[in-house]
Amino acid sequence: MTDNQLTIFYDGNCPLCSLEMQRLKEKDDQQNILLIDLHQANFDEQYPHINVDKALAILHGEYQGKLLLGLDVTHRAWALVGKGWMVAPLQWPIIKPLSHLAYLQLAKYRYPISQFIYKRFGIGIKQCNEGTCYDKPNNTNNRGK
Repeated sequence: MTDNQLTIFYDGNCPLCSLEMQRLKEKDDQQNILLIDLHQANFDEQYPHINVDKALAILHGEYQGKLLLGLDVTHRAWALVGKGWMVAPLQWPIIKPLSHLAYLQLAKYRYPISQFIYKRFGIGIKQCNEGTCYDKPNNTNNRGK
């Protein structure tokens, strides 16, 4: 692990989240970002200091021994891949509190937002892991009737 290593703990069942992580890693030529899916097997054993419920509510990251949350993780990640200018306004004094509130709403409703964006614009990753799927699920209660 280097001084510039950022570990991001993300919701791998969230298509929008997974898409952002995929795009981020495409730009990570220096391998400064380590992505950890909160839903991976043995997560609690490997990362006992990360509360999964809290990390599912707000993005968690670790950088230089410090815990980063929400848009601070996003800003650090994009800065590490040389695209910090794209998210720099999120750190400006007047914009930061507003963008943080907007982020919390996006995080809270990320599944229906992901579904809408995928269905309407075809943007995102279609996943059907752990019940996260864009297609209407079959009604298993009516099988065989």
